[in-house]
Amino acid sequence: MNQDHQECTVPPTNDKHDVEKAVPSPPSNRAQERPYSIYTPAERWFIVVMASVAALFSPLAAMTYMPAIPVIAADFHKSVELINLTVTVYMVFQGISPVFWGTLADYVGRRPIFLSCMLVLTVACIGLASTPTSDYWLLLVLRCVQAAGSASTVALGAGVIGDIATRAERGSFFGLFSVGPLFGPTFGPVIGGVLTQTLGWRWIFWILAIASALCFVALLVFFPETLRQLVGDGSVLPSRFYRPLVPLVGHGRQGMTTERPLRVPFVNPLRILTYPDVLALLLFNAVQYAVFYAIIATISTIFQSTYSFLNETETGLCFLASGLGTIIGGYVIGKIMDRDYRLLKEKLACEHRITSDTPGSREAIVYEENFPIEKARLKTIPIQLLICIACCAGYGWCLHQKVNIAVSLVLQFIFCFSVMAILNTTQTLLVDLLPTQGSSVTACNNLVRCALGAACVSVIDLMLNGVGVGWTYTILALISLSTSPMIWLILWLGPRSRAKRRVRNN
Repeated sequence: MNQDHQECTVPPTNDKHDVEKAVPSPPSNRAQERPYSIYTPAERWFIVVMASVAALFSPLAAMTYMPAIPVIAADFHKSVELINLTVTVYMVFQGISPVFWGTLADYVGRRPIFLSCMLVLTVACIGLASTPTSDYWLLLVLRCVQAAGSASTVALGAGVIGDIATRAERGSFFGLFSVGPLFGPTFGPVIGGVLTQTLGWRWIFWILAIASALCFVALLVFFPETLRQLVGDGSVLPSRFYRPLVPLVGHGRQGMTTERPLRVPFVNPLRILTYPDVLALLLFNAVQYAVFYAIIATISTIFQSTYSFLNETETGLCFLASGLGTIIGGYVIGKIMDRDYRLLKEKLACEHRITSDTPGSREAIVYEENFPIEKARLKTIPIQLLICIACCAGYGWCLHQKVNIAVSLVLQFIFCFSVMAILNTTQTLLVDLLPTQGSSVTACNNLVRCALGAACVSVIDLMLNGVGVGWTYTILALISLSTSPMIWLILWLGPRSRAKRRVRNN
């Protein structure tokens, strides 16, 4: 048979050979032979699970508070609008604080910043639980402090994944990691409602204080330092300050390397916003997040007005449809991203007739400078966006027509499944583009999307009252549709922007 017509077969790629360098330079043979991380798969899952549990507190602290707002307003003798101001300032600090903590984590280390955030959160929750009802100003201040402590854990977790996982594995790790932060929107309102009704609103903060203190202890005892500037692939033994009290992971493999990794110079995290490909990705992600938050934030009011037979507990249970959609969507898309990455790598190897014996083959295909990572990550985004648009508009008109509640909940589930697939995909790509600034770029993502989300929530009631629920969600669907050209813009901008950054850093 003619060799040109033979099927192209390439030995499966081995993820442990994927090397991502902080400073772009041709990888050496020695670098290719070493794994990206010394941790075993089970150890890396353990690290990500711990980071996911810590990241749970950001949305949990926000959502458990929501059902208690009317009761807190009555106890403080303030209007609901003034108590809602404590929600607004929480969102503001939820967007701003990760820029500070995330940037520190990229240079000081993940472990000390994780511990600092959990300590601040614990102290703030104790203060909130003890706040006198005559001191509204203290409630406002402590909510800011609470947000400053809890909100940054998501950015820190994203940085950890960038430290220990290659591009080929990041999708699955982000899928698992997202389960923790998504637990808050799913079960937070239910937990807050039950606590408020049975034990009183102060127990929301006491429970959060106890849980965050336990998380602090667990991180102190078991969580290792992963920042590559400090520990490299994990084989560099850091100072005692950075080591867990009980080293469950990497034990016996640390200290094998005495050569300290190169320190990357400090970069202003807001400079990330000047990178065209990253900025386009942040804006695309922020619009989808704002539409998602507009749906989540209005579930209680719209469902109670549309389906008057619902009581407060049943309304809280309606959040489970959106919550389960986001959790399942985040986990499934992680597996899909890993598959798409692997298939594109194999396809490129076939097209270039590259095998494991081809000189320089791994540099040509696997090395991060040359691999079309945008194409691998964004493959499913167009179809996910179309599903979101259709479900968003359909959801609005189903509520307008007061169809069976099951239809609205199913559409809510499908929308949240697809939108979380989009949000997780863009988050993973952001870390792929700037792996040495994983926490900083996630913090910038949080800043942009929280700002747009807060703006959307601030006008959603005006839209609902002005044009009705059907047209409100149709307009939001059209806004999402208007962002679709940005997908192809990112595919075009990505390789060019990465090349410019590479030249500038050399």
